[in-house]
Amino acid sequence: MTEAEVKSESIGTVVVAGAANLAIALAKLVAGLISGSAAMLSEAAHSVADTTTEVLLYLALRRGARPADPWHPFGYGKESYVWAFLAALFTFVAGAGFAITHGVTTILVHKHSGNYLASYIVLAVSFAIESVSLARAVRQIRNESRRWRTTPRRFLWLTADTTVKAVFLEDSAALIGLLIAGVGLGLSEVTGDELWDGLASIAIGLLLLVVAIVLARANISLLVGRAVPERLHHEIERELADLRTVHRIDTLMTMQLGPDEILVAAKVDFHDDATGADIEATADEAERRLTTRYPEIGFVFLDPTRSMPGSNGGRARRTQHQDDQPRPGPGTP
Repeated sequence: MTEAEVKSESIGTVVVAGAANLAIALAKLVAGLISGSAAMLSEAAHSVADTTTEVLLYLALRRGARPADPWHPFGYGKESYVWAFLAALFTFVAGAGFAITHGVTTILVHKHSGNYLASYIVLAVSFAIESVSLARAVRQIRNESRRWRTTPRRFLWLTADTTVKAVFLEDSAALIGLLIAGVGLGLSEVTGDELWDGLASIAIGLLLLVVAIVLARANISLLVGRAVPERLHHEIERELADLRTVHRIDTLMTMQLGPDEILVAAKVDFHDDATGADIEATADEAERRLTTRYPEIGFVFLDPTRSMPGSNGGRARRTQHQDDQPRPGPGTP
């Protein structure tokens, strides 16, 4: 799958999810007003938040894909994380905030709900539509994980494409929220106590809160500037160390410039007999090797460095900081 095809698939996934959420939001709102159910109104707010999120994610994909210019020589990839972060923030405020507040109000007031039939019908239809949207996101995740030779679960955790991660998490949360709403409605109808409806609304809000926090943390980390995953880092290091005139790699640093753009910078100790022409040829070969194997690598910078005193001639240990947490990126761990 080419880079253009990946972008097109991400846009398609976001558009499908957005259209589904808009239709579902209207249906839930009508059903919530008819039944007076707090859980249904919270689900309507959930879908409105998801629809707005998809619009912001669409902007993230479009604006982040703009080409580099003199003012932004590394492109606009990081802007996609700004819009994705705003999407997570909106989910936190509009979705989680409304659901929790409305649930607490319902428990305190114990306002009697009306006919539940419309709510049950909307929940069932919404579940089917959300399943279609989630299936598309899962298909994209599987395709991408095969391309990077990793499992779908690890790809989802490590990917720098936060749009597909957002769609998957939001659609998954939507299906769980529908089940919670159904259980809350059923218990309220059977027992005649609106406590269950209110608790379901609060549970939906907490679910949205978790999703918003996960997505916000991922986007903040990428905005700050994260390295590629450990496994991809070592593969890049091996490619550079295998070049003919390279003696050792003193320092290798990488950064995600966007969902599909990686920067590679290395301090390289070349063999003592390497000429200026040899170093230039090696730099060209390094860029050709890396960009051929990993099309997402857009920039490769090699800095010739003198041998360190007491060097044993082996490959230097990695000096770029890596903690125990996995690094999001398009690569594999």
